[in-house]
Amino acid sequence: MDITVHHTFLPADDPEASLAFYRDTLGFEVRNDVGRGTMRWITVGPADEATTSIVLHPPAVDPGITDDERRTIAEMMAKGTYATIVLATKDLDGTFERVQARDAEVVQEPTEQPYGVRDCAFRDPAGNLVRILERR
Repeated sequence: MDITVHHTFLPADDPEASLAFYRDTLGFEVRNDVGRGTMRWITVGPADEATTSIVLHPPAVDPGITDDERRTIAEMMAKGTYATIVLATKDLDGTFERVQARDAEVVQEPTEQPYGVRDCAFRDPAGNLVRILERR
């Protein structure tokens, strides 16, 4: 089979702050931006990898979600336990320094993990965990 990741979705409760993080801090290109206000779906991705994208979307707007589920999602986002994405770079230390210099919330400095990767972690403006590992 020939299967690849095309889109993944991350909640974004402040579209402008999330756009600034993914575009300006991580250097992703904006591929699509639809809607307005807090009801925006913004698609971003690495400029050199046009087939993989992240869609930053309003959390809990699906009509099938109950009010209790919306509250739970909001609570989990506030704690930073709702969503995670793992990215990769060839220069972890340089990437860490650039992201940290833009005042992103550092969760973990570059660390050699016992499971064989070296990585770091930040929170994006919506509280999503963004792990960045070094390609070997």
